[in-house]
Amino acid sequence: MKKTYPIMLAALMFIISACSPKAEPDTLTVMTHDSFSISEDVVAAFEDMYGVEVRFLKLGDAGSALNKAILSMDAPLADVFYGVDNTFLSRALEEGVFEPYESPMLASIPAEFLLDDEFRVVPIDYGDVCLNIDLDYFAEQGLEAPSSLDDLLDPAYAGLLVVENPATSSPGMAFLLATIGHFGESHYLEYWRALVENDVLIVNDWETAYYAEFSRWGGTRPIVVSYGSSPPFEMIYAEEPMQSPATAAITADDTCYRQIEFAGILTGTTHRELAEAWIDFMLSPAFQEDLPMQMFMFPVNPDAQLDETFVEFLAIPEQPVVVSSEAIVDNREAWLEAWRGVVLQ
Repeated sequence: MKKTYPIMLAALMFIISACSPKAEPDTLTVMTHDSFSISEDVVAAFEDMYGVEVRFLKLGDAGSALNKAILSMDAPLADVFYGVDNTFLSRALEEGVFEPYESPMLASIPAEFLLDDEFRVVPIDYGDVCLNIDLDYFAEQGLEAPSSLDDLLDPAYAGLLVVENPATSSPGMAFLLATIGHFGESHYLEYWRALVENDVLIVNDWETAYYAEFSRWGGTRPIVVSYGSSPPFEMIYAEEPMQSPATAAITADDTCYRQIEFAGILTGTTHRELAEAWIDFMLSPAFQEDLPMQMFMFPVNPDAQLDETFVEFLAIPEQPVVVSSEAIVDNREAWLEAWRGVVLQ
């Protein structure tokens, strides 16, 4: 699909010209999780627009990055934080990490993504956290792949699953919430006890789970908690041309959890006006159309057009697990503490 960034950026420049900073600091620092990626030419367009350098500070998985943002509130490490998601959002808002900013670009964003009515954060993208399987492994072993959360308790899948720690990883927290939403508060711990008995492996972050432990990349575990968009990633960036992805996402009803990622201006920034301009920029079609092919998440801006290659191999669950934001706010820490008592004892 032909990209039209110059036209989009010109339009964006007109829309947000009123928000342009009067003074132009040398550097805008954006704190992110390790999985953040955006095309250099998209960033360069913003830098040229404002005569500044954008520096990205990657500080681990979403949970780890948020912890560092909280610990450094008296002397913030960055001006903007991107990557806190709906599984960690309640903690970020309770800690006062972000300064409110109601971007004019939010007028185009569907209400379903606007989870903070005080505008301390704005939604940037969303995706579905799902179980992923290594198709070659199951074909070679002559083993039928699992198709549900319940299937993972079958002894046939003992020692085959790797998941991320929900205390430090946003996909890990999303998977924990999927089990809570599916099995209920009274039974999810029973489910996790059974996973432990079936030799589940817990690691701290997505990169370790996917690129170190997942059998597709040399590990020993052919089932991993990842994203519904991971198979297109495997297809598009394969070293050798492929006719179809080597992995598949399990998207049956009540197996995936929808993750929404947010960005916000960090409390105490000294570059407030430029930080506002960056937030506006992240919601623009130029940025939104680039992020699917970089991070394999959906844009929240409905005016952004998805690349045809991305769409072709994308698995979208019809019925993801739902846990209300209110329930997460009220119970997140208790759920985590109970999970630790069962899994990490």
